[in-house]
Amino acid sequence: MAPIHIDESAGSDDTGLGTPEAPYQSLAFALFKHGQTTSTLIRKDPTGTYEEPTQSSLKKAKKGADGLEKKRKKAEELAEREAKLKGEEKEKREKLLEESKKIILKEDGSLPAPTKAKLGNLAPLRSQRIRVFGWVHRLRDQKGLIFIVLRDGTGYLQCVLSGITAQTYDALTLTLESSVELVGTLQPVPEGKTAPGGHELSVDYWRVLGASPGADDSFSNRLNEKSDPSILADLRHLVLRGETASAILKLRSALLAAFRASLVSHDLLEVTPPCLVQTQVEGGATLFKLDYYGQPAFLTQSSQLYLETCLPSLGDVFCVQESFRAENSHTRRHLSEYTHLEAELAFITFDDLMSHLEEIICETIDRLLKDPISGALIKQLNPNFTPPARPFKRLSYVDAINWLNEHGIQHEAEDAEGNVIKDEAGNPKMVDHAVGDDIAEAAERKMTDILGTPVFLYGFPAELKAFYMKKIPKKEGEAGPVCTESCDLLMPGVGEIVGGSMRIADMEELISAYKREGIDPTPYYWFTDQRKYGTCEHGGYGLGVERFLAWLANRYTVRECSLYPRWPGRATP
Repeated sequence: MAPIHIDESAGSDDTGLGTPEAPYQSLAFALFKHGQTTSTLIRKDPTGTYEEPTQSSLKKAKKGADGLEKKRKKAEELAEREAKLKGEEKEKREKLLEESKKIILKEDGSLPAPTKAKLGNLAPLRSQRIRVFGWVHRLRDQKGLIFIVLRDGTGYLQCVLSGITAQTYDALTLTLESSVELVGTLQPVPEGKTAPGGHELSVDYWRVLGASPGADDSFSNRLNEKSDPSILADLRHLVLRGETASAILKLRSALLAAFRASLVSHDLLEVTPPCLVQTQVEGGATLFKLDYYGQPAFLTQSSQLYLETCLPSLGDVFCVQESFRAENSHTRRHLSEYTHLEAELAFITFDDLMSHLEEIICETIDRLLKDPISGALIKQLNPNFTPPARPFKRLSYVDAINWLNEHGIQHEAEDAEGNVIKDEAGNPKMVDHAVGDDIAEAAERKMTDILGTPVFLYGFPAELKAFYMKKIPKKEGEAGPVCTESCDLLMPGVGEIVGGSMRIADMEELISAYKREGIDPTPYYWFTDQRKYGTCEHGGYGLGVERFLAWLANRYTVRECSLYPRWPGRATP
């Protein structure tokens, strides 16, 4: 029989085979594995030669092998004991489950009739018998008591099963996310204890309405804090059941309601423009095209043009509408479909427009903080939130370019085709900003974070902006590009959340803008007519709801702020 090989330096007792190519590491393990009479060869390291072990090393190794054998026997005995205990526990569990099947709960008709209630406002029903429905959000078994935290979307309620209600088959096999009906008396929690709402339900009758699976397909196995982002996106329908995700969506609802209240208080009327359009607003490169009964059509990029048509008949207007941008952008602040809060106002100046935006945003935040429910949600999601100070800082585009250069904030150099120029090492070449550059998102956000306050960045060059924006007349001999009465509102941590401008009011100027951009004015006849039949100075803006919510709730990405976010490559679930 071939001798067993040991290399004390490069061998392995875990993966070794005892061959010259795959030796063991210790002589003791080799004797334990193959017997103490086995022939062995040993070396100190791979540079040495295999030799027979000395008598003293053999003697020491045999003691080590005896120790390993004792450990093996002890581990075997422990495993047998554990297996026996598990078997006894399993047998006891199975017997308990069989006995539990004989227990049939019935609602006691002699007790006061329960009041059906939602979980969000139970305080007035304390000391009364109530009937509630929901999903098992948390579950804990403790010394014959089963504690359930119930969730129904309006709130949470701790429910206690005791006695016979905790001994049924359904109670012993209850799983997270099962839907249940519970009946019992609502009581304040004992002093020194805490529970959602400060009360708990002492259950006298309950039943499972829709069981949730356990074992490998259990809710916590499919989704947990270690889940990969792609899994979280695929299981968005389950992520929504979490406390954070649902709190964000509840705050989103309150945010939209607060915006509507603020806008209505300023005499703006809500309208609902179409999503299917045959004209562009922000440039053809970001349009989602589709066949509309044999005609080309698009998903709207913005409802602005339609809002402008409402001014003569409805006065100042706003809408809360989905907009679509076919940008292959994977940043944390971009979505392919987003909720666009847009407004148009007549007979205003550019200064009026920025002042209006500031008022609406501050009033909306004040409404949210004043309301106990939305205020608590903001506190939950963003404990350090403080409302922005007024007035907002106003910074011209030209001054911003100078500020960026003064603070050493550069951007990637591009060639004439818009491709990033790289150095010999393959890294992007960084250069200072110049008037005429489109300030990149990263530089813009860095500037805003350093300033630490909301900033109106205004007066962008015309070539960087849409065709419909009003230009600032140049004074005789004035250098520099033609700029527009346009502004972006930047928020720390997020960047741009609002874009707005004054609109071209003169028909001839608008027709010239069509021509300059290569746009056929024919499909825009209805938009041009606004300048033909009683034009006026007017302006408006578009606010990205998800970006605003990301700022308000301190979320890293706007994807957390949409019910089912859409971005390039993601249109499910």
